[in-house]
Amino acid sequence: MKINVDIDCTPEEARTFFGLPEVKPLQDALMKEMEERMRQSLAGMDTDTLWRTWFPAGVQGMEQLQKMFWQQFTRGSEKNE
Repeated sequence: MKINVDIDCTPEEARTFFGLPEVKPLQDALMKEMEERMRQSLAGMDTDTLWRTWFPAGVQGMEQLQKMFWQQFTRGSEKNE
């Protein structure tokens, strides 16, 4: 024997009937906080901020970085000879 029961109700009505909690306010609060965090992290992604973070001394920092790399390369080649 097979019995089918069709219930026509909204999700809110079903949630109330089964005694499940209303999670919409919690979901809205979490989404708002996630959006705020994403905005803050994207604000730090503009090119000017990234440049200042990576190279605080500007062009001089780039020159120092290049010198450091060359020193490491020359030391490595001296050991191999």
